[in-house]
Amino acid sequence: MTVTHVDPVARFTAAWRHCLHAARESPPHLADYVPDGTEVRTAVLADLVRIDLRHRWSGRGPVKRIAEYRAEFPEVDASPELADLVCEEFAARRGRGPLPLEDFLAEYPEVADAVRARLTGEQGHAGVVRVDRDPADLVPGQRIDDFDLRTELGNGRAGRVFLAKQLSMQRVVAVRIAAAGGVDPQPMVQLDHPNIVRVFDQRMLAFDGEIGRLVYMQYLPGGTAAEVLARRRVVDEGMGGALLLGALDAAIEAKGEIRPADSPVRAELAELSWPETVAWIGRRLADALGYADRHGIAHHAIAPANVLFTSEGTPKLADFAPSDGAAAPPDSPAALRDWLAYRSPEQLAAALDPDAPAPDGRSDLYALGVLLWELLTGTRPFADDPPTVEAALRARRAGVPAAALATLPADCPPALRRVLLTCLEPDPRRRWRNGAVLAEQLDLCLDARARDLVDPPEHSWRVRLRPWRVVLIALAIGVPNILASIYNIDHNNMLMHHRQSAQAQRQFEIYSVIVNGFGFAIGTVLLVYLARYLITVPHGLAAGVRYDEAVLHKARASAVRLGDSAALIIFTMWLISGLVYPLALRGTPDVVSASDYTHFMILHTISGVIAMTYPFLLTNFYIIRCVYPMFLGQGGIERSEADDLRALRRRSGVYLVLAASIPLIAVAGSTLLHPPDLAKIIVALRIMCIASIVAFVVVYLLFRAMEQDLYALRRVTVPGL
Repeated sequence: MTVTHVDPVARFTAAWRHCLHAARESPPHLADYVPDGTEVRTAVLADLVRIDLRHRWSGRGPVKRIAEYRAEFPEVDASPELADLVCEEFAARRGRGPLPLEDFLAEYPEVADAVRARLTGEQGHAGVVRVDRDPADLVPGQRIDDFDLRTELGNGRAGRVFLAKQLSMQRVVAVRIAAAGGVDPQPMVQLDHPNIVRVFDQRMLAFDGEIGRLVYMQYLPGGTAAEVLARRRVVDEGMGGALLLGALDAAIEAKGEIRPADSPVRAELAELSWPETVAWIGRRLADALGYADRHGIAHHAIAPANVLFTSEGTPKLADFAPSDGAAAPPDSPAALRDWLAYRSPEQLAAALDPDAPAPDGRSDLYALGVLLWELLTGTRPFADDPPTVEAALRARRAGVPAAALATLPADCPPALRRVLLTCLEPDPRRRWRNGAVLAEQLDLCLDARARDLVDPPEHSWRVRLRPWRVVLIALAIGVPNILASIYNIDHNNMLMHHRQSAQAQRQFEIYSVIVNGFGFAIGTVLLVYLARYLITVPHGLAAGVRYDEAVLHKARASAVRLGDSAALIIFTMWLISGLVYPLALRGTPDVVSASDYTHFMILHTISGVIAMTYPFLLTNFYIIRCVYPMFLGQGGIERSEADDLRALRRRSGVYLVLAASIPLIAVAGSTLLHPPDLAKIIVALRIMCIASIVAFVVVYLLFRAMEQDLYALRRVTVPGL
C-alpha cells in the first residue's frame, strides 16, 4: 500500500488536537507517525517535526529542540529543510522571551550561515524585511515594507499597533509591530469566523542583528471593550444598547471615521436593554471561542483590550495566545491587577505550580464570564485586593461574593445571572462544556419568553409547581379518565344494564372492577417507567447534580413524548376493555346482541377519546410550561430537538380537533338510537356536550399558550428561526 505525504501529517495533527482538548492527555509520540521505508519519509518527517515543535513550544508538553529531533531521527540532518526547522525553533523560543540571534546560532554552527541568511534577509528571503531603525522608534507618517503608517492606535506588552495603508492591496489595515517575542499570529491565521479578527499575514523584521515581527490584520474602527467599560462606569445602564452605540461613535469619531447609516445591527442594538446588550455581545464572543476550540485553539488572554468592535457594533476577538495559558504574571502592581482580573482559577494555579493541569478552553469561558460581568455591572466580580496570585486564587475558589451579586442591575434577567455564575464556577467541570453551549445559553437570554420559561421569577407559580410534577401529571391523566368512566357507566346503565339479569349485572360489576383495576395498574407502571427521567432528573438538578448530555437528551425526549405515550396507553386500555365485554356475561342467561355490542364499543371509543385527548393536552401544557425548560438551562441542546417540538405542536393541533369533535361525535352517535332509548340519555348527553364545550374552550386557551411556548423554545434550539 502506498503511504502518502498527507496521511501521517493529518493523523498527527488530529492527535495533537485531541491532546489539546484533553487536559491530562500526553502529547502524541512523533515516531508513531513516521512512515518506514518510503520515498516521502524525509519530507513527512520535516512536517511532523515542525508541527510537534510548534505545539510543544506553544505551552503543551515538554519542549524539544531541533538537536533532540536530530538525535532521535538521523534523517533530519540530511533534510533540505533543516535550516527552516532551526528557524522554526528560533521563532518558537523567541515567543517565550528575548533570545539574541548570535547566541542561538552558536548552538547550530553547521547551519548558522543559512539560518542567519533566512532570518536577516541577506539572501532576500520573501518573509523577512530589513529595517534601519528599532520598531520602538517608528512614528506615524513613515513607511515600513508595504505599509504607510498613519496613526498609532495603541502601545502595550504585545507591541505597537498602527493604522496603516497596505499599498499593494490599497486597503486600510491594522499593523502590530513587536521588537521581539510577542504573540504568535499563526493560530489566528487559520481562523475564519465573523467574530474573530482576521489576521492576513506577517513579516519578520531584521534590525541591528535582532528579529522582530510585523503582523497586519483587519482594521476595526469601533474601539475596544475597554472603551465601552469606561463609558459604562459614567453612563446609566438604563440607556440600554444606546450605551454601546455611544461608545462606538466616540471611538469612530476619534479615528476620523464616519459612522454607518441604516445599519440593521445598530437598529437591533438600539432596541435592547443593557443586560440584553451584554448577552448579545457575549453570545458572539462565545461562538467565536467555540469555533476556535473546535480547531484546537484556546485564547488564554481574554481582556477588554482584546475585544474589538466593528463600526456597526459586532464584537471580535483578537490576540489569541495559546502559549499564555500558564504565563508568568507581570511585575508591575497595576499590570498585575489587570492580569489577575481575567484569569481563571486553573490559570492562577498553573502560574503558581508548573505541574498543575494545563488550562483548557473552559478557562476562556471563565475569563469571558468575568468580562461580561464587568460590562453588565461596571465592576469586576473579584476585587483582587491585595493583588497577588495566591490571594486571587483563594478568592476565585470561594466563588462570586455576595457583594458582587448585589451589583447586578435590577432588570438583569435570572437567566443571564445563571449563565454568568455558571461561567464563573471555580471547578471547570461545572462550567459550560464549550463556547458553543455558552452561546446557546446567551441566545436564550435574548428571547424574553424563552428565558422566562427556563428561569421564571423566584416566586412564580411555575417554580412552585415543579416539585409536584408526579401529582399534577397523575391528576391530568386520572381526572379525565375518571370522568370518562363515570359517563360511560352512567350511559350503559341507562341503556343496557337495566335490561340485564341480576346475575349478569353482578358479573359485569366484578368485570368492571377487575378490568379497571388491571388497566389502571398496568397503565400506571408503564407511565412511571416512561416518565422515569422526568421523575428523577429534575429532582437531581434541584439538588445540584450535574448530568451528562446523554441523560439530559433522554430527559428532554421523555418530556416531549410522555403525552403521546399516555394517550396511546389510555386508548389501548379502553379498547381492550370494550373488546372483552362479552366475556363478562359468560355463564349467564343473557346474550349480548350485535346492536348492544356495537353501541357498547362506540361508547367505549368515545369515552376513550375523551380519556386520552384531555390528558395529552393537559400533560403537555404542564410539561412544556414547567418541566421541559429546566433541561434547556443545562445546555447541550441539539438542533434536531426543534423538529421534535414542531412535531409536538402539530400533534397538539390534532388532539385539539379531537377535543372539538367529541360533542359532535356524541350527538351523531345518539341519532342511531331508538327514540325511547334517546329519551333516557338525553339529559346526560346534554350535560356531556356542555361540559365538552367548556373543556374545549379551556384546552384551546392552554393550546394557544403552549403554542407560543413551543415557538419560543424552538427559537432557542435553532437561533434565527
